[in-house]
Amino acid sequence: MKKCKACQTEIDSKATKCPHCQTDQRSWFRKHPILTIILGLFVLSLTGSAGKGGSSSTATPTAPAKTAETASNPVATVQPTAISENKQANVPAEYKSALNKATSYANTMHMSKRGVYDQLVSDFGEKFSAEAAQYAIDNVKADWNANALAKAETYQSTMNMSPSAIHNQLTSDAGEKFTQAEADYAIQHLSK
Repeated sequence: MKKCKACQTEIDSKATKCPHCQTDQRSWFRKHPILTIILGLFVLSLTGSAGKGGSSSTATPTAPAKTAETASNPVATVQPTAISENKQANVPAEYKSALNKATSYANTMHMSKRGVYDQLVSDFGEKFSAEAAQYAIDNVKADWNANALAKAETYQSTMNMSPSAIHNQLTSDAGEKFTQAEADYAIQHLSK
C-alpha cells in the first residue's frame, strides 16, 4: 500500500491512478517516456563528451576567407574539401544539418551549387547561417553538370522549351543559377 500523492488516501502500491481523486500516481519520467529518452540521450552525450578529456574548447569549422570574387557570389570559386574523421566529430550540428539538406537538394532536386546555397540561407528557405551553408557547399558531393542536364531534360520534356530557352533558364539568376559551362554541358548532351 502507498498514499495518494494528492488526497493522501491509502491505495494499492501498483495503482497508476487514485481510485478516490483520479490523480495520476506515475512519476514524471513514466508519464513522458519520449522526453525521458531524449533527456537520457542528452545526458549521455554530455557525459560522453566530458569523459573524453583534453581541451575544453572545440574547433569550429570556419568559412573560407572571402575574396573579391566570392564576396558577390559566395559559391563561385568553392572547391570541395575532404573532411577527416577527426574533424567530422567537431562539426557543429547546424553545419551537419546544412550539409544533409544540401545533399538532398543537389541529388534529388538536381539544383545548382548556387541554387543550393541560396536555398540554404534564404529567409524563405532553410534559414541556415552563411557559415553553415558555405560548409555544406564546400563538402556536398554532387555532379553539377549532371544536375544541369537533368534540369534541361525536364524543361525539354515537360515544357517543350527550345535549347536556347533552356540554356537561358539554366543560367538565369531568377531561374536555376547554373554556371555557363554547366548549362553548355547540359545543352550539348540533350537528346535531339
